[in-house]
Amino acid sequence: PERKLASLLWRAGQRFLTADGFRKRRGIRFLGQPDLIFLRKRLIIFVDGCFWHGCHDCHDFVADCSQFWQDKIRGNAERDRRITLTLRRQGWKVVRVWEHDLRNQKGLLRTVGRLLNLLA
Repeated sequence: PERKLASLLWRAGQRFLTADGFRKRRGIRFLGQPDLIFLRKRLIIFVDGCFWHGCHDCHDFVADCSQFWQDKIRGNAERDRRITLTLRRQGWKVVRVWEHDLRNQKGLLRTVGRLLNLLA
């Protein structure tokens, strides 16, 4: 999903770094390994997988997962909140996009439009 989003934003003329590109160019590791980094706008985008990041619209974790996985996914969501808060305190705008927002053309276009407005 993050590649699909990156491709559409790139074709729309937006230039960004990935976490790997940031590390290679700046020699440092970026907190939380964001999917897209817009340095000039100080905007970071994470594409969160619905299962791994705890989307309750897509999964019933209590019914479908053992306690181990429920705890793991809850921990992932708590880590996401801490990372978002830390980055915002450092002056970054942070956007988290759910994987399910990118699964269909309508959701993908709505998400891309929202992001392009932030980048304008």
